[in-house]
Formats: sequence, structure tokens, C-alpha cells
Amino acid sequence: MPNQSTVASTASEANARYSPRLCNDDLAPTRDQNWSWYNIFSFWMSDVHSMGGYVVAASFFTLGLASWQVLLCLLAGICIVQICANLVAKPSQMAGVPYAVICRQAFGVFGANIPAVIRGLIAFAWYGIQTYLAANALMLVLLKFAPSLTSMTVPHWLGLSLLGWCCFGIMWLLQAMVFWHGMNAIKRFIDVAGPAVYVVMVALAGWIVYKTGFDGISFTLASKSLTAGEQTWQMITATALVVSYFSGPLLNFGDFSRYGKSMSEIRRGNRWGLPFNFLLFSVVTVVIVSGTQSLFGKMITDPIETVSMVGNDLAVAIGLLTMITATIGINIVANFVSPAFDFSNCSPQKISFRTGGMIAAVGSVLLTPWNLFQSPELIHYTLDVLGSFIGPLFGILLTDFYLIKRGRISVDDLFNDTPAGRYWYRGGFNPKAIGALLPSVAICLVISFIPSLHQVANFSWFIGAGLAAGCYRFIAREDREAEDGARWQGEVMPQKNQATAE
Repeated sequence: MPNQSTVASTASEANARYSPRLCNDDLAPTRDQNWSWYNIFSFWMSDVHSMGGYVVAASFFTLGLASWQVLLCLLAGICIVQICANLVAKPSQMAGVPYAVICRQAFGVFGANIPAVIRGLIAFAWYGIQTYLAANALMLVLLKFAPSLTSMTVPHWLGLSLLGWCCFGIMWLLQAMVFWHGMNAIKRFIDVAGPAVYVVMVALAGWIVYKTGFDGISFTLASKSLTAGEQTWQMITATALVVSYFSGPLLNFGDFSRYGKSMSEIRRGNRWGLPFNFLLFSVVTVVIVSGTQSLFGKMITDPIETVSMVGNDLAVAIGLLTMITATIGINIVANFVSPAFDFSNCSPQKISFRTGGMIAAVGSVLLTPWNLFQSPELIHYTLDVLGSFIGPLFGILLTDFYLIKRGRISVDDLFNDTPAGRYWYRGGFNPKAIGALLPSVAICLVISFIPSLHQVANFSWFIGAGLAAGCYRFIAREDREAEDGARWQGEVMPQKNQATAE
């Protein structure tokens, strides 16, 4: 039997004890805290080993910096992500509840729907985009082996070709099938998806080195020279971009850390899955990208295009299918699980985990992500608007848990919808958290939409998190004093004992 949280018995017991307006089997404290460090490691591998992660890592080597400078930026950025992931993980692992439920501690039992819906809408956009990218990869595989299908690539309906619709539908169904079988199936899938990409990436890097020789590989992928000031700014910017790239999965990391055996297991998984894994992936990436410049006469940062240029058809097919698997992996962990819990939190008795995930899946189609993706300006502003909420939410949640609540959780009160509940505040909403959120988001939006502040926009996550944390800490300072003197009943302590295997 897996380790069990002392706060959770069975889901049925939780449903009997907690308010049905706030609880269902998926939101109740889990009793199956059986994820080891490897499962957390695989989660980050699925997140890192994606087409987006590839492009991000490769792009840093084109900034005109020396290789050691780029690697230093990558290390600094990913270490910040690691620290933040450990901080986010703790309350969910302690209580055994997902991100949406933990938000009740800061925003109120009903106010938590605000951050939940925000994260769900972000998943809408990214889920559709990632599915579209995977569909494009699948289309390349089909056209490689069946060139006669080219006639089906003409835009047909709503801006997408008939073959595009078929490929998008296939990818949509494959992801839904994995998700439909629940968290155990997702865990098994990401345990395979992440490592599989490494095999293909290393094989591709080996093939490129074989073709070009070591002389054709350079860790500095740009010839432009920068001044000392420009180098410093580029390094700071690159560090910030690493954190921003991981900000979405980072915010809802509690959806996965709730299943962790212990915080030590989660920290170990984060350590191997982030600094070590990301740097190794980046080095392999730059070998491939650098080799494309020597081999094909141009720098190719799109992994799908690189794989498609390999001469062997079978190798191309295997490579592209692996990239598809990787995209499915990141889409499920970053953009399927999160809205599943988030939307379920809005109406627990009507929206289950599965229903919440399918809402996001259907919503992603209605957005017609291919049209969104075809307009760089539109997608830029769409994601910037949604991303302007991530930093402030992060700042408020951590400030509330660590500074206001002093690392304590009353699990029973997370599911208490009466004025007697600790997280009832005013009608189930915490006006102080909302008051800190709104101005912080507004400032981030202003930064995103003013062209002259474009360079500052790269730091919007840090700005939003800092502003919201400082504002909330000031507004809620009296609450901290009250918490210091309060006597907690049925709370989860930071060093709570966990039940051992039976």
C-alpha cells in the first residue's frame, strides 16, 4: 500500500464530511500519495522535452553570448524555477489537494474560482496550440509516406485543411484517451514520454556529429559581437525567459505534488528534473542546432524541420512520432490536468475531473488555434494577457501560505462553506487577496501593451509576483498577527507524520 496522508481517509468519507459545494472525489484530499522522485522527474522531462522547450533552449545560443554565459543563464533561470517549484509543492503535498483547492486558503472557498478559471483559460490557449503543433508533425509523417495526400492540404474549413482537420482530430482523441483513464494512466504515460525524447534527441545529435564532425559543432551560434552592457542585459533577459517559460506548469505544480510520497521525494525529483535535465537537454539541443548550420547551410531551430531533413524515411517517422509523443506529454501535464481540477473546483457536483478536462479540450478547438498561431501578434498579446495573471497569482499564494498562514493549513476548512470556516472571509471571498491581485495584473497588462516597455515585458512574471506579494503582505499584515495567536484545530503541520505502507 502507498503512503497515505493523515488528513485523508477515503474519498467517500471526505464527501460525507465536507460540503458538496466544495468537494468531490477528485478534489478531496488524496490518500494515494505514491509518486516517487522519478515520477516528478518524468513530469519535468515531459515539460522540458517539447518542441517549445527545444526552441527556447536553442534560441538562447543565438543571442550573441558565449556558451558559458548561456549555460550560466540557463542554470540560474532553472534554479529559480526549482526553488519556486519546491515552494509551490509544499502546501499541496501537505494537504493532498490540487492547486485550485489550495487557492481557497488565500482567496476564500468561493474566491478560489478566480485563480482557477484564470489558469483554466491559459490552458485553453496552450492546449490548442500544442495540439496543433503535434498535428503538424503528424501531417509531415503522413505526407512523407503518402505524398498523394498533398491535395488535402489546401485550406478547407475555418482556415484548416481537410488533412489538417484529420490530424488535429487524431491528436485530440489520443490525448483525450490518455487523460480519460485518470492520473495513474497519465503517470505511466509521462514516465515513458520524457525519456523517449532523449533517445531520439541523442540519436539525432549523434547523426549530426557523424555527418559534420566535431569541427562543425559550435556552442556559440552567432557571430555578432556585443558590448559588456549588452551581454549583461541579454543574460538577465535569458534568465527571466526561462522562468517565464515554466510559469504555467509551475503555478499548478500542486496538482502533481499532491501525489508525492514526501517533500524529500519531490525535492529530489525537482533537482534531477530541472537543473540537471534542462542543462543536458540544452547542450544536446545546441549540438543539433549548430550542426544544422554546418550541414544544411542554415540554422534550424524547429525540431520537426530538422528531423524531416534526415535522409532515412524510417528514422524521420520515428523521430516525428517521438516528437508527437513529447507534445502529448507536455499538453497533458501542463494543459489538461490543470483545467480538469480548476473547472471541477467551480462546481464539484456537476463537473468531475474528466468533465473539466474535456471542457478545456473542447474549448481549445473552438479557439481555432491554427488561426491564432498564424498571427504572431495576436498570439503574442493573447498569451501576454493571460500570462499577466500568473506572476501575481504566484506571489499571493506563496505570501499567504508562508508569511500570513506561517506554513499551516486547516484541511477541513478548505471544504467548509459556512461562516464558521477559517477560509470563509466575506461570503467565501477574501477581498484582500483580490485587492492585491487586480492592481498587480493591471500593471503587468500595461507593460505588455506599451511598445516602449517591450524589453521590460520579459520580466512581467517577476514584476507581477513581486508587486502582488508586497501588496498582499501589507494588506493582510493584521491577519498574520491574528494567525500567530490562533489555535488551530485539525490542521496539517509542516512536519506532519505520514502513514506508512500497510
